[in-house]
Amino acid sequence: MSSSRALSLEFFPPRDENARGKLTAAAKELEVLNPAYVSVTFGAGGSTREGTADAVDLLQKLGYEAAPHLSCIGASRAVLGDILQYYKDQGVRRLVALRGDLPSGMGMNKGELHYAVDLVRFIREQTGDWFHIEVAAYPEVHPQAKGARADLNHFVEKVRAGANSAITQYFFNADAYYDFVDRAREKGVGVPIVPGIMPITNHNQLVRFSDMCGAEVPRWIRQRLSDYGDDLASIRAFGAEVVTRLCQDLLDQGAPGLHFYTLNNAGATLAIARRLT
Repeated sequence: MSSSRALSLEFFPPRDENARGKLTAAAKELEVLNPAYVSVTFGAGGSTREGTADAVDLLQKLGYEAAPHLSCIGASRAVLGDILQYYKDQGVRRLVALRGDLPSGMGMNKGELHYAVDLVRFIREQTGDWFHIEVAAYPEVHPQAKGARADLNHFVEKVRAGANSAITQYFFNADAYYDFVDRAREKGVGVPIVPGIMPITNHNQLVRFSDMCGAEVPRWIRQRLSDYGDDLASIRAFGAEVVTRLCQDLLDQGAPGLHFYTLNNAGATLAIARRLT
């Protein structure tokens, strides 16, 4: 893959020592890709705040620039301010700013900041230009949005509030990405919009994730995966072929890079990235 286009990776915080070892092993294997940075997800309502910080520390020690996800839902300004100061003290220079999902049992306690745009503004108010802020984009429309136009307008607001770049929800239809980028550019958005890439390794897991987040898995892909049944080797070979074609097309058409959702596994991401030119 051309060095002029940035590659980045996403990990999630490990829940126990065995998972920590798995994350460490995957991160070490993926070093060969020389990613521009890695991001670390954030649990709903802060359930993995400490886990996120620990994973960021681990990845920094492995030599990565780590970008923690930060969610504003269910959190006070004071708590968010403390988190920002902690990350500054740790030398973190990049964040992924998200609204986040309201966890069960919290009722209507959504916190003091209700949307990602509010969080972006808060980060800028508290820390100026210290952080490079990534935000989310949804080529196939956020599942809770009132419509495509409203969703695009929310994205534009986040950029105008101070976001430096964006990572998209994963998709398998490149035209959805191209259409979203074109419409964002028409609105005056000039920041990089990096496609999020989900390797295909498990049929049921992919369908479950996609149904939850509103990402469309084209019928032909679902049908091919169904044909393989429990043949994981064939699923992974097919997935690598399909996603590699998608990635190469995106790069050939000018995408600024790729952001891989690794699920703390190295193999599938490596299988795709090594095929790219």
